[in-house]
Amino acid sequence: MADGINLSVVMPVYNEKEFVLTIISKVLSLDMVKELIVVDDYSTDGTRDILKDTRFDGRVSVYYHDKNMGKGAALRTGFSHATKDIVVVQDADLEYDPEEFKEMIKPIADGRADVVYGSRLSGGKTQRVYMFWHRVGNGVLSFITNFLYNSTLTDMETCYKMFTKKVIDGIKIKSNDFSVEPELTAKILKDKSLRIYEVPISYYGRTYAEGKKISWKHGFGALWALLKYRFTD
Repeated sequence: MADGINLSVVMPVYNEKEFVLTIISKVLSLDMVKELIVVDDYSTDGTRDILKDTRFDGRVSVYYHDKNMGKGAALRTGFSHATKDIVVVQDADLEYDPEEFKEMIKPIADGRADVVYGSRLSGGKTQRVYMFWHRVGNGVLSFITNFLYNSTLTDMETCYKMFTKKVIDGIKIKSNDFSVEPELTAKILKDKSLRIYEVPISYYGRTYAEGKKISWKHGFGALWALLKYRFTD
């Protein structure tokens, strides 16, 4: 499956010193990964030093923000440097397993899809039992997304979003923070020419004590973004 596939992985990083080298190693273990673009969003816990002190192979490029701007800003930087045919987002923790790329990439590689979402909520894969209200919030946001955009996504907020380079090059990201997730989804769903698929993925969610950063408060920003981008560009 890896033959002929050129995959760029964009990894936003903020304060992940315990996990960043492990997840980078997992990503680079995949032959289909031809490019890993790491964007450190001004980490203050030592992650930045780890990245600077580590010698990576030639597939890895690391960029450093001079102030903390948020996940959206980090993705904007990363996407601007992606050069391969297919681009996917990978968070810098261990909640998502890069092995899932092998299944996600099939609809694009087979010429059936332009965008593939890795769904944590469609069932069929290993799931850690995690926070109830996060599950409810994700379900509500996905329902509102489907209502506003006439779609059937099960997991709008998933990190695992994979696109052809042409698709992501055509999206101008405005959000700097976690609102980038609904913004990307809104702009993808508004383009009725795009073929969008979902693939079930495993999920190893972590608690706040283990370093989880997104909270229920970000749900209000996501809701506003869904409404805003339904009617604006």
